Amino acid sequence: MQNRYAGDIGDFSKLGILRSLFSCGLTIGINWYLTPDETHNGDGRHIKYLEKESFRACDESLWSSLKRIVDSGRRNICSLQDERILPAVYYSAMLDYSGKTKKERAGFREVWHKEALACLSDVDIVCADPDNGLIVPSAVGTRRENKFILPEELKDYFKQGSSIIYYQHKARKLDPFYIEQHHRLLADPELAGSAGLALKFLSTSQRYYFFIVQPRHREIIKDAMEQMLQTAWGDYFQLLCPVPSSKSK
Repeated sequence: MQNRYAGDIGDFSKLGILRSLFSCGLTIGINWYLTPDETHNGDGRHIKYLEKESFRACDESLWSSLKRIVDSGRRNICSLQDERILPAVYYSAMLDYSGKTKKERAGFREVWHKEALACLSDVDIVCADPDNGLIVPSAVGTRRENKFILPEELKDYFKQGSSIIYYQHKARKLDPFYIEQHHRLLADPELAGSAGLALKFLSTSQRYYFFIVQPRHREIIKDAMEQMLQTAWGDYFQLLCPVPSSKSK
């Protein structure tokens, strides 16, 4: 996440999911995976949804709140951390690698992650919002590693008892690549007992939201997402792999 993205269609889709889960009684935490704003591209300009009634119909309150933020020019995560948008626990420390050596980056990230774990230790759902998604081999140990989430970080949240939703950017690969990547992650012994779910957001800069679901959350998350997809949101999300019922396990 970068502050310049605040209020774009990515936030609309992500917060729509989280608001649906909150309405079912689940507590929510967000780790923004905040990184410094970049200026080399036009990312964050995906705000045309704020001109369309079809998006407004998905969640009028959320749509109106994000429109006010964008129209006011207050595009930063502080504006999003509003209980009227989503009552949640937020971890917003910046994962900034500027001026750090490889060794310093590793130590800095370890401390940053431990602080995030402590901050989000008591929530049902942790949403992790890195710029790009799961780490790719070419980014390991580099200065752009902060744009990704590490599998070890996801496993730590799971071991604390939270279910996890992590953002995955869709690059030039097809759906089966990302689904298989998620399945390999779920097969890790440290995630034993977890179930998976994948939602693909279909509009403007396609993106995925992958779930790692605790056994005790299976039914409530399954029901919440099925109910959400029966609303206007169903025009914009595709369920790629559902949470299995606990009765079928």
